[in-house]
Amino acid sequence: MIKQVIDECFREVFIEIMGGPAPDINENSVLLETGLDSIGFAILVTTLEGKLGFDPFSLSNEAQYPITFGEFYEFYEKYK
Repeated sequence: MIKQVIDECFREVFIEIMGGPAPDINENSVLLETGLDSIGFAILVTTLEGKLGFDPFSLSNEAQYPITFGEFYEFYEKYK
């Protein structure tokens, strides 16, 4: 479920910011190669917090910097 919400939110944010269709993503997709910049990912995290009710980056006591969408999904799953 979290993976599906993340994928949907990614597409929504990408379209809103970039004005075009989002690229296909999978667990091996590198976050920084999707076309979203750091502000775009901040908007994505804020959007996910609104939909999921939590922000794992605020809940974690460690600095986490997921590189791939697979790591991003796992990070959200860990704190659900």
